Amino acid sequence: MIRGTTRLIGHLGFPTESFKAPMIYNPYFEREGIDAVVVPMGCRGADYPDFLKLFFRLTNAHGALVTMPHKVTTTGLVDVLSPTAAIAGACNAVRLEADGRLAGDLFDGEGFVRGVARKGRALAGARALVIGAGGVGSAIAASLAKAGVAALGLFDMQASAAEELGRRLVAYYPALRVATGSNDPSGFDIVVNATPLGMKPDDPLPLDVSRLPSSAFVGEVVMAQEITPFLAAARARGCTVQVGTDMLFEQIPAYLEFFGLPTTTAEDLRAVARLA
Repeated sequence: MIRGTTRLIGHLGFPTESFKAPMIYNPYFEREGIDAVVVPMGCRGADYPDFLKLFFRLTNAHGALVTMPHKVTTTGLVDVLSPTAAIAGACNAVRLEADGRLAGDLFDGEGFVRGVARKGRALAGARALVIGAGGVGSAIAASLAKAGVAALGLFDMQASAAEELGRRLVAYYPALRVATGSNDPSGFDIVVNATPLGMKPDDPLPLDVSRLPSSAFVGEVVMAQEITPFLAAARARGCTVQVGTDMLFEQIPAYLEFFGLPTTTAEDLRAVARLA
């Protein structure tokens, strides 16, 4: 039930037809008696800078979830940006601070990292390889650095993208060892496919799986199917794996914490979601 006291969390993006967040957050809010609602709000790029500011002038605006195509634009519209969002060059959550400033953060990578940690894999001091230095790869790399990995390997078909990401990471985490230019997974504790490879049946694998250590934790961002060919090959090597949808569900507790709302677990959110 939406009433006059209900706090609005805008889900801002365009188009809205594929938005899944309302079907996850709102059943949880309803069950827990949390007087808040996530509302899809279709906003075209040309209107977005003005609309974001206007949304937060609503007296019952509590926060905003930001999705495509506005994640990059948002970094230049908020007053305070987290290091993770600054490194990745994207922002997918905005809240209004007590002093009137807008604070922005990014939780794509946080979702991935929380999934790894909840499966019992240590991150502090680990060596991680991220394949793909685009939006999601940058977010995961930034969150891995925040979690305390000792070394990061970065690879992208556009070498300059990996190199630029490496420079941004070292600017915020000067002790972090960063290497670019190789997708060889040997010697790494955590290996992540942060590319679209795996969305189509005939896609090549993102790396030579014969080089994967059996002790590696292997993660995927592709959500088109739960066990992608890459994850299947990694599992056949004896690796522990994480499916792409884990990143989606694991980041929602971080969003709830960011917005100051009661939080829960990814498993609970999967159980309560009404995605059908």
